[in-house]
Amino acid sequence: MELQFPNINYTAILPEIIIGAFALLVMLIAPFISREKRWLTGHVAWIGVIAAAASLFSIWGTNTATFAGLYLVDSFSLMFKAVFLLGTLLVIFMSDNFIRSRLWPAGEFYSLLLFATLGMMMMSSAGDLIVFFIGLEVMSVCLYVLAGFHREDHKSNEASIKYFLLGAFATGFIVFGLAFVYGALGTTSIATVFSQELFKFDNSHFYLMFGGAMLLIGLGFKIASFPFHMWVPDVYHGAPTMVTAFMSAGPKAAAISVLLRVFLYAFSEYSIQLVPIFWALSILTMFTGNIFAIAQSNVKRMLAYSSIAHAGYVMIAFSAASPEAVSAAAFYMLAYTVMNIGAFMVVLTVEAKEDGDTDFTGFTGLGRRHPILGAVMTLFMISLAGIPPTAGFAAKFYLFKAAIMQGHVLLAVIAVINSLISVYYYLRIVVVMFMIDTESEYKPVSYPAFLYVGLVVAVMGVFALGLFPNVIFPFSAAFLTP
Repeated sequence: MELQFPNINYTAILPEIIIGAFALLVMLIAPFISREKRWLTGHVAWIGVIAAAASLFSIWGTNTATFAGLYLVDSFSLMFKAVFLLGTLLVIFMSDNFIRSRLWPAGEFYSLLLFATLGMMMMSSAGDLIVFFIGLEVMSVCLYVLAGFHREDHKSNEASIKYFLLGAFATGFIVFGLAFVYGALGTTSIATVFSQELFKFDNSHFYLMFGGAMLLIGLGFKIASFPFHMWVPDVYHGAPTMVTAFMSAGPKAAAISVLLRVFLYAFSEYSIQLVPIFWALSILTMFTGNIFAIAQSNVKRMLAYSSIAHAGYVMIAFSAASPEAVSAAAFYMLAYTVMNIGAFMVVLTVEAKEDGDTDFTGFTGLGRRHPILGAVMTLFMISLAGIPPTAGFAAKFYLFKAAIMQGHVLLAVIAVINSLISVYYYLRIVVVMFMIDTESEYKPVSYPAFLYVGLVVAVMGVFALGLFPNVIFPFSAAFLTP
């Protein structure tokens, strides 16, 4: 019998092919370069990301399914892939001088970054729950290693172990959910997974809902929503700062993309029943992140709790459950990637100046002694707080607007209240930088070329997305397609 292989549209998956090829290339050439020169692999990595981005925009507007419908390439997935590539590029830029000065194994570091990006791209294009799971594991395994990349630091080792153990636990929920979904319907296709006519036996509806609940728990861990957020502060604090920046943006956006495709498209028939669940999760996640962030004395831990709060904001889109909400959520993740990674760039610079210290005391007087760093950090803080005319304000505006359009006025009001709470701890950094002087010895700050480029890109992104959101981002009612 002749084997029949599905037609594969290689053009549609060209960005993934390029990222995968460059990840392998970086890994293969590293052993042939002296240890002192292996930082050059970073240049190969960012060239690969730029090439993948170029191929991504060459297929912009594509709406197709390949691999027998298992892999979807549409405006939704392409937009999230652009977010992943932008975040990876910024992290590579901020890592260059750090990796070079400490003689860390650069080939392994950049290869893991690219493989993790490949996994995220697979997740956003998954047309089948099995494809999503493969992408999730590719991403997660890389993140486990990256979190413990500073092998001489016990905090980094602890972060890696915690993330691995809790991540494996969350993966178990996802696999359990996949098993129940398949057992109830006989398929894992996202396009048909929740169609009632596929029910195989009388209790299929119950098992299907149970499987969906397991998936929500597993993905809730990945986006750090309440009550699955416990790992975030310790992992973000212990991991190397550039890894923390990477984890806070791309993987969170990848999990959001899967949640949107599964629970707003595949679960569309049950959207009314799901609204109270996402309503409660959104509120609890926002309050948890913001209230605990106030009490932090370490900037990395504060930004960790901040990321929990931002996950709560994004979950407003699931309560609104509309095309406008999907577009707003994607735009929010784009804005969050720019402003949050930009903030971590400043944290990394201060960390190098203060010999690894990321407490608020390390930022004391920073605005007076280093006006550029102080001004840039202030910009990122007011953007994260949602103050106009920054990207953070535009992102929250469209998200809250989508909720109000669907009648969730109270939810929008609660989100605004949480935004006001966040202003306190974001502006606290500004007060420490500009209004409190320090008697400690002056330490100069260097601006490596690539870090400088990354900061410029992040600053331009914050202003561009805040002032011209409709020009840059494709707000479309048909953003999420089957």
